[in-house]
Amino acid sequence: MLANPRYHGKPLLQSTFLQSLRSENFIFSFRCPGKFPLSSSFPLSLVRTSKSLRIKALNQSNTAEVTNDSSEGSQYVSKPYSVKIPVGDRHIFVETGHIGRQASGSVSVTDGETIVYASCCLADVPSEPTDFYPLSVHYQERFSAAGRTSGGFFKREGRAKDHEVLICRLIDRPLRPTMMKGFYHETQVLSWVLSYDGLHSPDSLAITASGIAVALSEVPHSKTIAGVRIGLVGDRYIVNPTTKEMEESELDLVLAGTDTAILMIEGFCNFLPEEKVLKAVEIGQDAVRVICNEVEALVKKCGKPKMVEAIKLPPPELYRHVEEIAGDELVKALQLKNKIPRRKALSALEEKVITILTEKGFVSKDETCGGAETIPELFEDEDEEEALVLDGEVDEGDVHIKPVSRKPIPKFFSEVDVKLVFKDVTSKFLRRRIVEGGKRSDGRTSTGIRVINSECGLLPRAHGSTLFTRGETQALAVVTLGDKQMAQRIDNLVDVDEVKRFYLQYSFPPSCVGEVGRMGAPSRREIGHGMLAERALEPILPSEDDFPYTIRVESNITESNGSSSMASVCGGCLALQDAGVPVKGSIAGIAMGMVLDTQEFGGDGQPLILSDITGSEDASGDMDFKVAGNETGITAFQMDIKVGGVTLSIMEQALLQARDGRKQILAEMAKCTPPPSRKLSEHAPLILVMRVKPEKINMIIGSGGKKVKSIIEETGVESIDTQSNGVVKITARDLASLEKTKAIILNLTMVPKIGDIFRNCEIKSIVAFGAFVEIAPGREAYNVGDRVDVKLIEINDKGQLRLSVRELLPEASSEKSAKQQPNTPMKEAGSSPISPPKGIFRRAAKVEPRKDESKSSSVNDKEGNRMVNGEAKIGS
Repeated sequence: MLANPRYHGKPLLQSTFLQSLRSENFIFSFRCPGKFPLSSSFPLSLVRTSKSLRIKALNQSNTAEVTNDSSEGSQYVSKPYSVKIPVGDRHIFVETGHIGRQASGSVSVTDGETIVYASCCLADVPSEPTDFYPLSVHYQERFSAAGRTSGGFFKREGRAKDHEVLICRLIDRPLRPTMMKGFYHETQVLSWVLSYDGLHSPDSLAITASGIAVALSEVPHSKTIAGVRIGLVGDRYIVNPTTKEMEESELDLVLAGTDTAILMIEGFCNFLPEEKVLKAVEIGQDAVRVICNEVEALVKKCGKPKMVEAIKLPPPELYRHVEEIAGDELVKALQLKNKIPRRKALSALEEKVITILTEKGFVSKDETCGGAETIPELFEDEDEEEALVLDGEVDEGDVHIKPVSRKPIPKFFSEVDVKLVFKDVTSKFLRRRIVEGGKRSDGRTSTGIRVINSECGLLPRAHGSTLFTRGETQALAVVTLGDKQMAQRIDNLVDVDEVKRFYLQYSFPPSCVGEVGRMGAPSRREIGHGMLAERALEPILPSEDDFPYTIRVESNITESNGSSSMASVCGGCLALQDAGVPVKGSIAGIAMGMVLDTQEFGGDGQPLILSDITGSEDASGDMDFKVAGNETGITAFQMDIKVGGVTLSIMEQALLQARDGRKQILAEMAKCTPPPSRKLSEHAPLILVMRVKPEKINMIIGSGGKKVKSIIEETGVESIDTQSNGVVKITARDLASLEKTKAIILNLTMVPKIGDIFRNCEIKSIVAFGAFVEIAPGREAYNVGDRVDVKLIEINDKGQLRLSVRELLPEASSEKSAKQQPNTPMKEAGSSPISPPKGIFRRAAKVEPRKDESKSSSVNDKEGNRMVNGEAKIGS
């Protein structure tokens, strides 16, 4: 390295040789492990300036300038470079070389005031070879981006939230197919939301930013990817819609791909037909193409050379050797219909191949059956005096060449290479069997659906349950109903208390595939599959006004051989019906697969679409396309691609074939035995929804919540939920406590009307001028006696009540009976409408008011009724 005199205290010594090279150009060939191709030679120019010595690559416009400056704090930096890219009706701003300059690739993408930063780094040393590319993706929404902190106890961002995990999957799935096989340097992509304006969503920006970061880095990949969101408002498709536009959208589609093909889609809609979904995909692909073309131009200027020299693939001849050893047995193993026997047979065959190729060594059949071959062997002529020389004479000291029989030399390979090749050969044989034979491992045709069985009411204490079985895939779906306290709270970037009243949780234990494994927090795959099934079922749920329950669905996968997420959709739908949830219809899900290059296996070259794929067809195929909906439309879809991408025509064929498959599955679900009960379980809580005037809510709550707590303690209900709009929800386990709570709340919040009669009113206290009588909780009147019946005759402008006993006396009733038939509503003041004895009224008529009260004639009327301090009081 070159010493900086400012740090070392000495002037930079320039040799005579260096001084003579100031203006000369030289070609240096060197190797830089982990940075540039080992086979590349870079032309360099040594240029001496007054301040620095610069080493610069010639004819390499995309190589950053390397500077050793004498100024303090100098670094190896590249200048910032930015570009505006049109997306929909606006532009996004892409900048690199400004933030994260030590990363292999880094970029910031801005839309409005939303900024997403993404970086790509790779390990210096390659990891052990594996069939799974060592890529990890992390996405995080910093609360500071929205000017707030976490609402939890810990104010630092911690474990990824569920929606962050979902976005990680959106980034990972399109990136992985573009990564080169044989590159084993661990690659990490980080994506952070640094600023969020609440209007422009960061998830599609994170896909694009991550794709650009990888494209700028040294990681070898095939194509640059980008992502967009498509919304549908009315008949207008919107690219990267705002959050306000998404509130009215019928479609939420996230698409990622390259400039020529689609790599990933995920979306949710409200029973949209296939034609509208395809139109949205087409518009999204056009937008992605524009972004990718602009990014390619950016990479040519700022990108780093790819580490193609680090790619290590198994020897090509190893594929031929594996086929020669295991070909016949592999064909037989793939014909086994059941998953476990087939897996064990393939595992045993793999061990056999590994043993031959790594321990014993492989000898080709051609080498053993082709007869003896000759190899040159050196020997001294004096040892072979009798050797026959056919051509010419042999002088002393010459070497004679004698033909001898050669023994086959065993060939050895690494175990990792053998495993990788065995998996590829197995996939090749499976694909060939499907294309050439027209039959899959379980004997189905390309459009066939596995046998379906479903059973409801399996768990007697659960609110709803279904065991859904499709082939060797089985899901136990359980529904639990509850009140608002059971709702899922979400802490998001926007400072809003978001609550989900419906959520589906998916679990995939190792036992479902007959294995042992670690149990812990839900994996990213479990979170992703659960959200897909949840969004698929959401459109059939009733509104909160029609069904005020919080709904939780658990999908426990008890067997798995492909499409367990779609089994969760089918089982979850039946479990909702079994729990008595008034759903709008039935939903089914199906997973579609594909063999892209059929010409390789004797086909016509057209892609072969497979319905209801199994696990092996997913692993060996080129596509996993999950579609959920009913006979008329789609509610959710998700597509992963293992090849370079698919076209719109392939997607159209897959969607139409999926619609036919859903119809078959829905028909089988209708045969469920026993069928869903379709009524509320006796073990489910009871919820009563009441509506009171909003200004009366505080009377239910009381000071510091004391009143509502006392009601809960008195009646034994589980909860009383009050809302500012006047809605009151009472949750109870039995009808008696529910009715008792309802009566108390009605009395608290009632609005008295003139002519109402209150029976069996309790005397609350006695004073010198009368007695306080409670006509309802919080409303008291005074008179003498134990219990009285009173009638409301007037409510003044201040809301004060005028009550009268005389209106209920027999003589008052007889005077009015001649004029009209009384039809007065009756109100209960207690638990039962018991009329008090007549003696109470007599005692009340003889009570005289105090002298000081008799002087206040302004508050008395001719009947002796009073109004004081807003309380209804009665006299004689």
